[in-house]
Amino acid sequence: MFCYQCQETIGNKGCDQAKGVCGKSAPTADLQDLLIHALKGVAAWAVEARTAGKATLDADTIVMDGLFSTITNANFDDEFFTNKISEALRIRDLTRDIAKLARQDKGDVACAECGGDKPAGGEKAPLCSDAALWTAAPQDYAYKAAKVGVLATANVDIRSLRELLIYGLKGMAAYAHHAAVLGKRDDAVFAFMHKALLATIDNSLSAEALTGLVLECGSVGVAVMASLDGANTGAYGKPEITKVNIGVGQRPGILVSGHDLKDLEMLLEQTKDAGVDVYTHSEMLPAHYYPHFKQYKNFFGNYGNAWWKQRDEFEKFNGAILMTTNCIVPVADSYKNRIWTTGVAGYPGVPHVAADAKGNKSFSALIERAKACRPPVEIETGSITGGFAHDQVAALAGPVSEAIKSGAIRKFVVMAGCDGRQKGRDYYADFAKALPKDTVILTAGCAKYRYNKLNLGDIGGIPRVLDAGQCNDSYSLAVTALMLKDAFGLKDVNELPIAFNIAWYEQKAVLVLLALLSLGFKNIHLGPTIPAFLSPAIVDVLVKTFGIAGIGGVEDDLKLLVG
Repeated sequence: MFCYQCQETIGNKGCDQAKGVCGKSAPTADLQDLLIHALKGVAAWAVEARTAGKATLDADTIVMDGLFSTITNANFDDEFFTNKISEALRIRDLTRDIAKLARQDKGDVACAECGGDKPAGGEKAPLCSDAALWTAAPQDYAYKAAKVGVLATANVDIRSLRELLIYGLKGMAAYAHHAAVLGKRDDAVFAFMHKALLATIDNSLSAEALTGLVLECGSVGVAVMASLDGANTGAYGKPEITKVNIGVGQRPGILVSGHDLKDLEMLLEQTKDAGVDVYTHSEMLPAHYYPHFKQYKNFFGNYGNAWWKQRDEFEKFNGAILMTTNCIVPVADSYKNRIWTTGVAGYPGVPHVAADAKGNKSFSALIERAKACRPPVEIETGSITGGFAHDQVAALAGPVSEAIKSGAIRKFVVMAGCDGRQKGRDYYADFAKALPKDTVILTAGCAKYRYNKLNLGDIGGIPRVLDAGQCNDSYSLAVTALMLKDAFGLKDVNELPIAFNIAWYEQKAVLVLLALLSLGFKNIHLGPTIPAFLSPAIVDVLVKTFGIAGIGGVEDDLKLLVG
Protein backbone atom coordinates (compact mmCIF):
# COMPACT_ATOMS: atom_id res chain seq x y z
CA MET A 1 0.00 0.00 0.00
CA PHE A 2 0.92 3.65 -0.22
CA CYS A 3 -1.14 6.36 1.46
CA TYR A 4 -0.21 9.82 2.68
CA GLN A 5 -3.54 11.59 2.81
CA CYS A 6 -3.64 12.20 6.59
CA GLN A 7 -1.42 14.19 8.92
CA GLU A 8 -0.20 11.16 10.89
CA THR A 9 1.23 9.27 7.92
CA ILE A 10 4.47 7.45 8.80
CA GLY A 11 7.48 9.78 9.05
CA ASN A 12 5.40 12.46 7.32
CA LYS A 13 6.26 10.63 4.11
CA GLY A 14 3.67 7.89 3.60
CA CYS A 15 2.27 4.65 4.99
CA ASP A 16 3.75 1.85 2.89
CA GLN A 17 3.60 -1.09 5.29
CA ALA A 18 1.04 -3.84 5.82
CA LYS A 19 -1.07 -1.41 7.83
CA GLY A 20 -1.37 2.37 7.98
CA VAL A 21 -1.20 4.49 11.11
CA CYS A 22 -4.98 4.82 11.00
CA GLY A 23 -5.31 1.03 11.19
CA LYS A 24 -6.24 0.59 7.52
CA SER A 25 -4.84 -2.65 6.10
CA ALA A 26 -2.99 -2.85 2.79
CA PRO A 27 -5.89 -4.70 1.05
CA THR A 28 -8.32 -2.02 2.25
CA ALA A 29 -6.00 0.73 1.02
CA ASP A 30 -5.76 -1.01 -2.35
CA LEU A 31 -9.54 -1.27 -2.61
CA GLN A 32 -9.87 2.42 -1.82
CA ASP A 33 -7.38 3.27 -4.57
CA LEU A 34 -9.36 1.13 -6.99
CA LEU A 35 -12.63 2.77 -5.98
CA ILE A 36 -11.15 6.23 -6.57
CA HIS A 37 -9.99 5.06 -10.00
CA ALA A 38 -13.44 3.67 -10.82
CA LEU A 39 -14.97 6.99 -9.78
CA LYS A 40 -12.68 8.75 -12.23
CA GLY A 41 -14.21 6.58 -14.93
CA VAL A 42 -17.70 7.57 -13.77
CA ALA A 43 -16.68 11.22 -13.79
CA ALA A 44 -15.21 11.01 -17.28
CA TRP A 45 -18.51 9.92 -18.76
CA ALA A 46 -20.58 12.15 -16.47
CA VAL A 47 -18.78 15.13 -17.98
CA GLU A 48 -19.75 13.87 -21.43
CA ALA A 49 -23.37 13.24 -20.44
CA ARG A 50 -23.65 16.66 -18.83
CA THR A 51 -22.14 18.29 -21.92
CA ALA A 52 -24.95 16.66 -23.88
CA GLY A 53 -27.51 18.07 -21.46
CA LYS A 54 -28.35 14.84 -19.64
CA ALA A 55 -28.92 14.44 -15.90
CA THR A 56 -26.39 12.30 -14.03
CA LEU A 57 -28.01 11.70 -10.63
CA ASP A 58 -26.59 8.18 -10.20
CA ALA A 59 -23.11 9.34 -11.19
CA ASP A 60 -23.35 12.33 -8.84
CA THR A 61 -24.33 10.13 -5.90
CA ILE A 62 -21.75 7.37 -6.40
CA VAL A 63 -18.92 9.92 -6.79
CA MET A 64 -20.06 11.83 -3.69
CA ASP A 65 -20.51 8.80 -1.45
CA GLY A 66 -17.54 6.91 -2.87
CA LEU A 67 -15.15 9.80 -2.24
CA PHE A 68 -16.56 10.35 1.26
CA SER A 69 -16.11 6.68 2.18
CA THR A 70 -12.37 6.89 1.51
CA ILE A 71 -11.76 9.76 3.94
CA THR A 72 -9.39 8.78 6.75
CA ASN A 73 -11.11 6.72 9.47
CA ALA A 74 -14.48 6.55 7.69
CA ASN A 75 -14.64 2.93 6.57
CA PHE A 76 -12.43 -0.14 7.08
CA ASP A 77 -14.79 -2.73 5.57
CA ASP A 78 -13.37 -4.50 2.50
CA GLU A 79 -16.78 -5.89 1.53
CA PHE A 80 -18.17 -2.35 1.42
CA PHE A 81 -15.44 -1.23 -0.99
CA THR A 82 -15.72 -4.33 -3.17
CA ASN A 83 -19.45 -3.68 -3.57
CA LYS A 84 -18.88 0.04 -4.13
CA ILE A 85 -16.39 -0.67 -6.93
CA SER A 86 -18.90 -2.95 -8.66
CA GLU A 87 -21.57 -0.29 -8.30
CA ALA A 88 -19.24 2.39 -9.66
CA LEU A 89 -18.37 0.29 -12.72
CA ARG A 90 -22.06 -0.36 -13.37
CA ILE A 91 -22.87 3.34 -13.14
CA ARG A 92 -19.83 4.20 -15.27
CA ASP A 93 -21.15 2.00 -18.06
CA LEU A 94 -24.69 3.33 -17.63
CA THR A 95 -23.43 6.91 -17.80
CA ARG A 96 -21.33 6.06 -20.87
CA ASP A 97 -24.43 4.72 -22.60
CA ILE A 98 -26.37 7.86 -21.71
CA ALA A 99 -23.61 10.00 -23.19
CA LYS A 100 -23.40 7.80 -26.28
CA LEU A 101 -27.13 7.98 -26.98
CA ALA A 102 -27.13 11.72 -26.46
CA ARG A 103 -24.37 12.20 -29.02
CA GLN A 104 -25.21 9.49 -31.54
CA ASP A 105 -26.38 11.98 -34.15
CA LYS A 106 -23.28 14.13 -33.93
CA GLY A 107 -21.04 11.89 -35.99
CA ASP A 108 -18.37 11.33 -33.35
CA VAL A 109 -15.67 8.87 -34.33
CA ALA A 110 -15.40 5.75 -32.15
CA CYS A 111 -12.23 5.11 -30.19
CA ALA A 112 -9.98 2.76 -32.15
CA GLU A 113 -8.77 1.01 -28.99
CA CYS A 114 -12.07 0.09 -27.32
CA GLY A 115 -14.79 0.93 -29.83
CA GLY A 116 -16.53 3.31 -27.46
CA ASP A 117 -17.39 6.90 -28.18
CA LYS A 118 -14.40 9.12 -27.70
CA PRO A 119 -14.89 12.18 -25.51
CA ALA A 120 -14.93 15.69 -26.89
CA GLY A 121 -11.41 16.79 -27.72
CA GLY A 122 -9.86 13.39 -27.04
CA GLU A 123 -8.44 10.66 -29.26
CA LYS A 124 -9.44 7.83 -26.92
CA ALA A 125 -12.37 7.04 -24.70
CA PRO A 126 -11.72 7.73 -21.00
CA LEU A 127 -9.95 4.83 -19.31
CA CYS A 128 -10.22 2.73 -22.46
CA SER A 129 -7.09 0.79 -21.53
CA ASP A 130 -8.71 -0.30 -18.25
CA ALA A 131 -10.13 -3.52 -19.66
CA ALA A 132 -7.17 -5.61 -18.49
CA LEU A 133 -7.28 -3.96 -15.09
CA TRP A 134 -10.90 -4.79 -14.36
CA THR A 135 -10.88 -8.25 -15.93
CA ALA A 136 -7.86 -9.40 -13.91
CA ALA A 137 -8.54 -11.75 -11.03
CA PRO A 138 -10.60 -9.88 -8.40
CA GLN A 139 -8.20 -10.86 -5.62
CA ASP A 140 -5.27 -9.14 -7.38
CA TYR A 141 -5.96 -5.89 -5.54
CA ALA A 142 -2.31 -5.06 -4.93
CA TYR A 143 -1.41 -5.52 -8.62
CA LYS A 144 -4.34 -3.40 -9.75
CA ALA A 145 -3.84 -0.68 -7.17
CA ALA A 146 -0.17 -0.29 -8.13
CA LYS A 147 -1.32 0.47 -11.68
CA VAL A 148 -3.64 3.30 -10.66
CA GLY A 149 -2.66 4.39 -7.12
CA VAL A 150 -0.89 7.51 -5.92
CA LEU A 151 2.58 6.49 -7.10
CA ALA A 152 1.35 5.68 -10.61
CA THR A 153 1.91 9.37 -11.41
CA ALA A 154 5.67 9.62 -11.85
CA ASN A 155 6.12 13.41 -11.86
CA VAL A 156 6.23 14.41 -8.19
CA ASP A 157 4.73 17.88 -8.69
CA ILE A 158 1.89 16.67 -10.92
CA ARG A 159 1.28 13.88 -8.41
CA SER A 160 1.19 16.40 -5.59
CA LEU A 161 -1.34 18.61 -7.35
CA ARG A 162 -3.52 15.67 -8.37
CA GLU A 163 -3.62 14.35 -4.82
CA LEU A 164 -4.23 17.81 -3.35
CA LEU A 165 -7.18 18.14 -5.72
CA ILE A 166 -8.53 14.67 -4.89
CA TYR A 167 -8.26 15.30 -1.14
CA GLY A 168 -10.08 18.60 -1.56
CA LEU A 169 -12.78 16.70 -3.46
CA LYS A 170 -13.06 14.18 -0.63
CA GLY A 171 -13.80 17.02 1.78
CA MET A 172 -16.26 18.50 -0.69
CA ALA A 173 -18.01 15.15 -1.04
CA ALA A 174 -18.41 14.88 2.73
CA TYR A 175 -20.11 18.24 3.01
CA ALA A 176 -22.22 17.62 -0.11
CA HIS A 177 -23.36 14.30 1.42
CA HIS A 178 -24.52 15.95 4.66
CA ALA A 179 -26.42 18.57 2.69
CA ALA A 180 -27.94 15.96 0.38
CA VAL A 181 -29.45 13.88 3.21
CA LEU A 182 -31.25 17.09 4.22
CA GLY A 183 -32.58 17.48 0.69
CA LYS A 184 -30.15 20.11 -0.60
CA ARG A 185 -28.03 19.34 -3.66
CA ASP A 186 -26.03 21.93 -5.60
CA ASP A 187 -25.65 20.85 -9.22
CA ALA A 188 -22.62 23.09 -9.73
CA VAL A 189 -20.80 21.21 -6.97
CA PHE A 190 -21.35 17.84 -8.64
CA ALA A 191 -20.36 19.25 -12.04
CA PHE A 192 -17.06 20.43 -10.56
CA MET A 193 -16.38 17.10 -8.82
CA HIS A 194 -16.73 15.30 -12.15
CA LYS A 195 -14.60 17.84 -14.01
CA ALA A 196 -11.87 17.79 -11.39
CA LEU A 197 -11.73 13.98 -11.13
CA LEU A 198 -11.45 13.74 -14.90
CA ALA A 199 -8.57 16.23 -14.80
CA THR A 200 -6.56 13.87 -12.57
CA ILE A 201 -6.32 11.34 -15.44
CA ASP A 202 -5.64 13.92 -18.15
CA ASN A 203 -1.91 13.69 -18.84
CA SER A 204 -2.05 16.75 -21.08
CA LEU A 205 -2.74 19.11 -18.18
CA SER A 206 0.17 21.20 -16.95
CA ALA A 207 1.00 22.02 -13.35
CA GLU A 208 -0.41 25.50 -13.94
CA ALA A 209 -3.74 24.08 -15.15
CA LEU A 210 -3.97 21.75 -12.16
CA THR A 211 -3.13 24.62 -9.81
CA GLY A 212 -6.04 26.54 -11.28
CA LEU A 213 -8.34 23.61 -10.55
CA VAL A 214 -7.04 23.37 -6.99
CA LEU A 215 -7.90 27.03 -6.43
CA GLU A 216 -11.29 26.50 -8.05
CA CYS A 217 -11.81 23.60 -5.65
CA GLY A 218 -11.48 26.12 -2.83
CA SER A 219 -14.12 28.46 -4.25
CA VAL A 220 -16.52 25.57 -4.87
CA GLY A 221 -15.70 24.45 -1.33
CA VAL A 222 -17.05 27.76 -0.03
CA ALA A 223 -20.25 27.12 -2.00
CA VAL A 224 -20.72 23.60 -0.65
CA MET A 225 -20.11 24.71 2.93
CA ALA A 226 -22.60 27.54 2.46
CA SER A 227 -25.07 24.99 1.08
CA LEU A 228 -24.61 22.75 4.11
CA ASP A 229 -24.88 25.71 6.46
CA GLY A 230 -28.21 26.57 4.86
CA ALA A 231 -29.38 22.95 4.99
CA ASN A 232 -28.51 22.62 8.69
CA THR A 233 -30.03 25.93 9.79
CA GLY A 234 -33.07 25.38 7.56
CA ALA A 235 -33.75 22.04 9.21
CA TYR A 236 -32.68 22.70 12.80
CA GLY A 237 -32.61 26.48 13.31
CA LYS A 238 -29.69 28.85 13.73
CA PRO A 239 -27.14 27.82 16.39
CA GLU A 240 -27.41 29.78 19.62
CA ILE A 241 -25.16 30.20 22.64
CA THR A 242 -25.61 27.04 24.71
CA LYS A 243 -24.11 25.48 27.82
CA VAL A 244 -23.64 21.75 27.26
CA ASN A 245 -23.55 19.30 30.16
CA ILE A 246 -20.45 17.09 30.18
CA GLY A 247 -21.53 14.93 33.11
CA VAL A 248 -23.68 11.78 33.01
CA GLY A 249 -27.13 10.68 34.09
CA GLN A 250 -28.46 7.58 35.82
CA ARG A 251 -30.12 5.96 32.81
CA PRO A 252 -28.58 3.78 30.09
CA GLY A 253 -27.21 5.79 27.20
CA ILE A 254 -26.53 5.90 23.47
CA LEU A 255 -23.41 7.73 22.30
CA VAL A 256 -23.47 9.33 18.84
CA SER A 257 -20.19 10.20 17.13
CA GLY A 258 -19.33 11.45 13.66
CA HIS A 259 -20.94 14.44 11.96
CA ASP A 260 -24.41 13.62 10.59
CA LEU A 261 -27.22 15.63 12.19
CA LYS A 262 -29.98 13.80 10.29
CA ASP A 263 -28.94 10.50 11.85
CA LEU A 264 -29.04 12.12 15.28
CA GLU A 265 -32.52 13.50 14.63
CA MET A 266 -33.87 10.09 13.61
CA LEU A 267 -32.31 8.46 16.66
CA LEU A 268 -33.74 11.08 19.04
CA GLU A 269 -37.20 10.61 17.57
CA GLN A 270 -36.98 6.86 18.10
CA THR A 271 -35.65 7.13 21.67
CA LYS A 272 -37.69 9.98 23.17
CA ASP A 273 -39.91 7.55 25.09
CA ALA A 274 -37.48 4.60 25.26
CA GLY A 275 -36.01 5.27 28.70
CA VAL A 276 -32.47 5.90 27.44
CA ASP A 277 -30.44 9.10 27.21
CA VAL A 278 -28.58 10.23 24.09
CA TYR A 279 -25.11 11.79 24.31
CA THR A 280 -22.90 13.36 21.66
CA HIS A 281 -19.21 12.61 21.17
CA SER A 282 -16.43 14.53 19.42
CA GLU A 283 -17.73 16.40 16.34
CA MET A 284 -21.38 15.81 17.27
CA LEU A 285 -21.06 18.24 20.20
CA PRO A 286 -22.34 21.23 18.15
CA ALA A 287 -25.72 19.49 17.69
CA HIS A 288 -26.58 20.88 21.13
CA TYR A 289 -26.36 24.41 19.74
CA TYR A 290 -29.30 23.95 17.31
CA PRO A 291 -32.74 24.93 18.71
CA HIS A 292 -34.49 21.94 17.14
CA PHE A 293 -32.63 19.37 19.20
CA LYS A 294 -33.44 21.09 22.50
CA GLN A 295 -36.99 19.73 22.39
CA TYR A 296 -35.73 16.21 23.16
CA LYS A 297 -35.68 15.74 26.93
CA ASN A 298 -33.43 12.67 26.65
CA PHE A 299 -30.72 14.61 24.76
CA PHE A 300 -28.49 14.64 27.81
CA GLY A 301 -25.10 16.15 26.97
CA ASN A 302 -21.64 15.52 25.53
CA TYR A 303 -19.45 12.61 26.62
CA GLY A 304 -15.71 12.60 26.10
CA ASN A 305 -13.39 14.44 23.78
CA ALA A 306 -11.91 14.23 20.29
CA TRP A 307 -12.13 11.12 18.09
CA TRP A 308 -8.72 9.68 18.93
CA LYS A 309 -9.67 9.04 22.57
CA GLN A 310 -12.68 6.94 21.62
CA ARG A 311 -11.35 3.50 22.55
CA ASP A 312 -10.98 4.47 26.20
CA GLU A 313 -14.13 6.60 26.25
CA PHE A 314 -16.33 4.11 24.38
CA GLU A 315 -15.35 1.40 26.85
CA LYS A 316 -16.24 3.61 29.84
CA PHE A 317 -19.49 4.80 28.29
CA ASN A 318 -20.98 1.30 28.76
CA GLY A 319 -23.91 1.96 26.41
CA ALA A 320 -24.65 1.56 22.71
CA ILE A 321 -22.60 3.60 20.22
CA LEU A 322 -23.54 4.93 16.78
CA MET A 323 -20.83 6.02 14.32
CA THR A 324 -22.49 8.22 11.71
CA THR A 325 -19.33 9.08 9.72
CA ASN A 326 -15.61 9.34 10.35
CA CYS A 327 -13.75 9.23 12.62
CA ILE A 328 -13.90 5.56 13.67
CA VAL A 329 -10.74 3.84 14.87
CA PRO A 330 -10.14 0.06 14.94
CA VAL A 331 -12.86 -1.26 17.23
CA ALA A 332 -11.85 -2.84 20.54
CA ASP A 333 -13.37 -6.15 21.62
CA SER A 334 -14.55 -4.53 24.86
CA TYR A 335 -17.32 -2.65 23.04
CA LYS A 336 -17.58 -4.41 19.68
CA ASN A 337 -20.92 -5.98 20.69
CA ARG A 338 -22.53 -2.58 21.26
CA ILE A 339 -21.34 -0.39 18.37
CA TRP A 340 -23.14 0.23 15.05
CA THR A 341 -22.19 2.16 11.91
CA THR A 342 -24.38 3.97 9.41
CA GLY A 343 -24.02 6.08 6.26
CA VAL A 344 -20.59 5.72 4.62
CA ALA A 345 -18.99 4.54 7.87
CA GLY A 346 -18.17 0.86 8.25
CA TYR A 347 -16.03 -1.61 10.10
CA PRO A 348 -15.77 -5.40 9.57
CA GLY A 349 -17.89 -7.36 12.03
CA VAL A 350 -19.82 -4.28 13.17
CA PRO A 351 -23.56 -4.15 12.28
CA HIS A 352 -24.54 -1.43 9.83
CA VAL A 353 -27.82 0.52 9.81
CA ALA A 354 -28.82 1.18 6.21
CA ALA A 355 -31.41 3.68 4.99
CA ASP A 356 -34.54 2.62 3.11
CA ALA A 357 -35.54 4.04 -0.25
CA LYS A 358 -36.90 7.17 1.44
CA GLY A 359 -33.78 7.73 3.54
CA ASN A 360 -35.32 6.53 6.81
CA LYS A 361 -33.36 4.35 9.25
CA SER A 362 -34.46 2.04 12.03
CA PHE A 363 -32.24 2.04 15.11
CA SER A 364 -34.39 -0.50 16.97
CA ALA A 365 -31.60 -3.07 17.47
CA LEU A 366 -29.25 -0.41 18.81
CA ILE A 367 -31.93 0.96 21.16
CA GLU A 368 -32.75 -2.48 22.56
CA ARG A 369 -29.06 -3.12 23.17
CA ALA A 370 -28.76 0.21 24.98
CA LYS A 371 -31.62 -0.65 27.32
CA ALA A 372 -29.67 -3.65 28.59
CA CYS A 373 -26.52 -1.61 29.31
CA ARG A 374 -25.32 0.04 32.49
CA PRO A 375 -25.30 3.86 32.72
CA PRO A 376 -22.12 5.63 31.57
CA VAL A 377 -19.13 5.98 33.86
CA GLU A 378 -18.64 9.62 34.77
CA ILE A 379 -15.33 10.91 33.40
CA GLU A 380 -15.83 14.64 33.99
CA THR A 381 -18.40 17.13 35.27
CA GLY A 382 -19.52 20.65 34.51
CA SER A 383 -20.37 22.25 31.18
CA ILE A 384 -18.84 23.83 28.09
CA THR A 385 -20.27 26.72 26.10
CA GLY A 386 -20.57 26.97 22.32
CA GLY A 387 -22.88 28.05 19.56
CA PHE A 388 -20.95 31.00 18.12
CA ALA A 389 -21.79 30.47 14.48
CA HIS A 390 -21.85 33.50 12.20
CA ASP A 391 -25.48 34.50 12.90
CA GLN A 392 -24.89 34.42 16.65
CA VAL A 393 -21.68 36.42 16.34
CA ALA A 394 -23.53 38.92 14.14
CA ALA A 395 -25.98 39.37 17.01
CA LEU A 396 -22.98 40.25 19.20
CA ALA A 397 -21.46 42.56 16.59
CA GLY A 398 -21.99 45.67 18.73
CA PRO A 399 -20.16 44.46 21.85
CA VAL A 400 -17.46 42.81 19.76
CA SER A 401 -16.84 45.98 17.74
CA GLU A 402 -16.70 48.09 20.88
CA ALA A 403 -14.28 45.66 22.50
CA ILE A 404 -12.00 45.91 19.45
CA LYS A 405 -12.21 49.70 19.29
CA SER A 406 -11.50 50.06 23.01
CA GLY A 407 -8.55 47.68 22.83
CA ALA A 408 -10.18 45.16 25.17
CA ILE A 409 -9.89 42.65 22.31
CA ARG A 410 -6.52 43.10 20.62
CA LYS A 411 -6.60 40.11 18.35
CA PHE A 412 -8.61 37.07 17.23
CA VAL A 413 -6.73 33.83 16.68
CA VAL A 414 -8.40 31.22 14.50
CA MET A 415 -7.51 27.81 15.93
CA ALA A 416 -9.93 25.65 13.94
CA GLY A 417 -9.35 22.23 12.43
CA CYS A 418 -8.68 18.71 13.61
CA ASP A 419 -7.24 17.02 16.66
CA GLY A 420 -5.05 13.92 16.55
CA ARG A 421 -2.90 11.51 18.51
CA GLN A 422 0.56 12.95 17.99
CA LYS A 423 2.30 14.18 21.12
CA GLY A 424 3.25 17.34 19.25
CA ARG A 425 -0.38 18.44 19.33
CA ASP A 426 0.10 19.43 22.96
CA TYR A 427 1.42 22.57 21.29
CA TYR A 428 -2.14 23.78 20.67
CA ALA A 429 -3.16 23.56 24.33
CA ASP A 430 0.07 25.29 25.35
CA PHE A 431 -0.44 27.98 22.72
CA ALA A 432 -4.03 28.62 23.88
CA LYS A 433 -2.95 28.88 27.53
CA ALA A 434 -0.11 31.24 26.64
CA LEU A 435 -2.22 33.65 24.59
CA PRO A 436 -2.53 37.13 26.14
CA LYS A 437 -5.81 37.75 27.94
CA ASP A 438 -6.84 40.37 25.39
CA THR A 439 -7.07 37.75 22.61
CA VAL A 440 -10.05 35.62 21.58
CA ILE A 441 -9.88 32.15 20.02
CA LEU A 442 -12.21 31.42 17.10
CA THR A 443 -12.60 27.67 16.64
CA ALA A 444 -14.48 24.93 14.83
CA GLY A 445 -13.82 21.22 14.44
CA CYS A 446 -12.47 18.77 16.99
CA ALA A 447 -9.25 20.79 17.45
CA LYS A 448 -11.21 22.70 20.11
CA TYR A 449 -10.93 19.80 22.56
CA ARG A 450 -7.35 20.89 23.20
CA TYR A 451 -8.56 24.08 24.89
CA ASN A 452 -12.38 24.31 25.15
CA LYS A 453 -12.36 22.97 28.71
CA LEU A 454 -9.61 25.29 29.92
CA ASN A 455 -10.62 28.17 32.16
CA LEU A 456 -9.54 30.98 29.85
CA GLY A 457 -12.14 33.47 31.07
CA ASP A 458 -13.93 36.16 29.08
CA ILE A 459 -13.53 39.74 27.88
CA GLY A 460 -16.44 41.90 28.98
CA GLY A 461 -18.75 38.91 28.93
CA ILE A 462 -17.43 37.63 25.58
CA PRO A 463 -15.90 34.15 26.11
CA ARG A 464 -12.28 33.85 25.05
CA VAL A 465 -13.10 30.64 23.16
CA LEU A 466 -15.85 31.08 20.56
CA ASP A 467 -16.85 27.68 19.17
CA ALA A 468 -18.64 27.89 15.82
CA GLY A 469 -19.27 24.12 15.55
CA GLN A 470 -18.08 21.24 13.40
CA CYS A 471 -15.20 21.31 10.91
CA ASN A 472 -17.60 22.34 8.13
CA ASP A 473 -18.59 25.32 10.30
CA SER A 474 -15.18 26.80 9.62
CA TYR A 475 -17.30 28.54 6.98
CA SER A 476 -18.85 30.47 9.89
CA LEU A 477 -15.43 31.71 10.93
CA ALA A 478 -14.79 33.02 7.43
CA VAL A 479 -18.21 34.71 7.33
CA THR A 480 -17.50 36.26 10.74
CA ALA A 481 -14.18 37.66 9.50
CA LEU A 482 -15.74 39.06 6.34
CA MET A 483 -18.52 40.62 8.45
CA LEU A 484 -15.92 42.35 10.65
CA LYS A 485 -14.06 43.55 7.55
CA ASP A 486 -17.23 45.26 6.32
CA ALA A 487 -18.05 46.63 9.77
CA PHE A 488 -14.68 48.38 9.95
CA GLY A 489 -14.72 49.49 6.33
CA LEU A 490 -11.57 47.60 5.37
CA LYS A 491 -10.67 46.72 1.79
CA ASP A 492 -8.71 43.57 2.61
CA VAL A 493 -9.69 40.90 5.13
CA ASN A 494 -6.00 40.52 5.98
CA GLU A 495 -6.07 44.01 7.52
CA LEU A 496 -8.20 42.64 10.36
CA PRO A 497 -6.62 41.79 13.73
CA ILE A 498 -6.93 38.07 12.96
CA ALA A 499 -4.21 35.41 12.91
CA PHE A 500 -4.57 31.80 11.74
CA ASN A 501 -2.99 28.88 13.59
CA ILE A 502 -4.85 25.87 12.19
CA ALA A 503 -4.41 22.19 12.97
CA TRP A 504 -5.20 19.65 10.28
CA TYR A 505 -5.64 15.88 10.17
CA GLU A 506 -7.76 14.69 7.26
CA GLN A 507 -9.23 15.71 3.93
CA LYS A 508 -12.08 17.93 5.09
CA ALA A 509 -9.44 20.20 6.62
CA VAL A 510 -7.74 20.28 3.21
CA LEU A 511 -10.91 21.67 1.65
CA VAL A 512 -11.32 24.20 4.46
CA LEU A 513 -7.78 25.46 3.83
CA LEU A 514 -8.42 25.78 0.08
CA ALA A 515 -11.70 27.58 0.82
CA LEU A 516 -9.94 30.11 3.05
CA LEU A 517 -7.32 30.74 0.37
CA SER A 518 -10.05 31.29 -2.23
CA LEU A 519 -11.61 33.95 0.03
CA GLY A 520 -8.34 35.85 0.12
CA PHE A 521 -7.01 34.87 3.55
CA LYS A 522 -3.22 34.79 3.71
CA ASN A 523 -0.43 33.99 6.16
CA ILE A 524 -2.15 30.90 7.53
CA HIS A 525 0.00 28.76 9.83
CA LEU A 526 -0.67 25.06 9.41
CA GLY A 527 0.39 22.25 11.71
CA PRO A 528 1.52 20.19 13.39
CA THR A 529 3.23 19.23 10.08
CA ILE A 530 3.05 20.43 6.49
CA PRO A 531 1.13 17.78 4.47
CA ALA A 532 3.33 14.99 3.12
CA PHE A 533 1.48 15.06 -0.21
CA LEU A 534 2.76 18.56 -0.96
CA SER A 535 5.99 18.41 -2.95
CA PRO A 536 8.72 20.97 -2.17
CA ALA A 537 7.88 22.90 -5.34
CA ILE A 538 4.16 23.07 -4.49
CA VAL A 539 4.96 24.12 -0.91
CA ASP A 540 7.13 26.88 -2.37
CA VAL A 541 4.20 28.11 -4.50
CA LEU A 542 1.88 28.16 -1.46
CA VAL A 543 4.46 30.01 0.61
CA LYS A 544 5.19 32.65 -2.03
CA THR A 545 1.58 33.13 -3.14
CA PHE A 546 -0.36 32.82 0.11
CA GLY A 547 2.18 33.06 2.91
CA ILE A 548 1.44 29.53 4.14
CA ALA A 549 3.76 28.53 6.97
CA GLY A 550 4.24 25.77 9.51
CA ILE A 551 4.37 26.06 13.28
CA GLY A 552 7.40 26.44 15.54
CA GLY A 553 7.76 26.90 19.28
CA VAL A 554 4.93 28.43 21.29
CA GLU A 555 6.89 31.54 22.33
CA ASP A 556 8.18 32.25 18.84
CA ASP A 557 4.75 31.73 17.28
CA LEU A 558 3.11 34.01 19.85
CA LYS A 559 5.50 36.81 18.90
CA LEU A 560 4.91 36.17 15.20
CA LEU A 561 1.11 35.81 15.27
CA VAL A 562 0.06 38.02 18.17
CA GLY A 563 2.97 40.37 18.79
